[in-house]
Amino acid sequence: MTLINADHYRQRFDDGRSGSVYSSADEFIADLVWIEREIVASLVKAGCRYLQFDAPRYAAYVDAGSVQSMRQMGKDPVEELNRSICVDNDVVRGFNELTLGIHVCRGNRNSMWLREGGYDVIAEKLFSELAHDRFLLEYDSPRTGSFEPLRFVPKGKVVVLGLISTKLPQLEKIDELKRRIDEASKYIPLEQLAISPQCGFSTNVGGNLISGDDQKKKVGIGGRNRAPGLGRQ
Repeated sequence: MTLINADHYRQRFDDGRSGSVYSSADEFIADLVWIEREIVASLVKAGCRYLQFDAPRYAAYVDAGSVQSMRQMGKDPVEELNRSICVDNDVVRGFNELTLGIHVCRGNRNSMWLREGGYDVIAEKLFSELAHDRFLLEYDSPRTGSFEPLRFVPKGKVVVLGLISTKLPQLEKIDELKRRIDEASKYIPLEQLAISPQCGFSTNVGGNLISGDDQKKKVGIGGRNRAPGLGRQ
């Protein structure tokens, strides 16, 4: 199953308009974490064993424009990042039967993107402090920077390289994908790597500018464009 991460909702709390319900953002966050934990517990009870959180906010901490906006609102990006990690960890604490994934989304609507910047400035804290087992990272364009930040990923955790674009119909070349995987393996052992599309094909009702047939080719359905180990994730 997939869920929006709790921190995404936390960022939408409006102090000025919520006083009649919550006296502070902390009260809101406490309810928010409780609700998401109830959802997670219900999924576990139903048999779910893999849970993936979509986390668009983490990309804001690497995007110069977003960081500037935070500072203009009087927010410290470092403190905000710490709060983001704490909230997301509180949601999943104790659910040891689950394999937990978290996807750092950079925007995926009508084949457009929202944020850019390498993972360098958040990598050490993000990879070492988040409780999740798998990090699904967008790496489909030069906007995402190099693979060097992957050196901070702890042993036992997996990075899913989002090398397959869901925005563009052009089919990625197998040799190029292999080259990029080899490049990433300079910073993290190959056994800790996986490959996938960089995001969903239809994040919202509008989807992306890519046909159903092209989507099938991207994930290797049909076999013609699929090489061993690169067709399905």
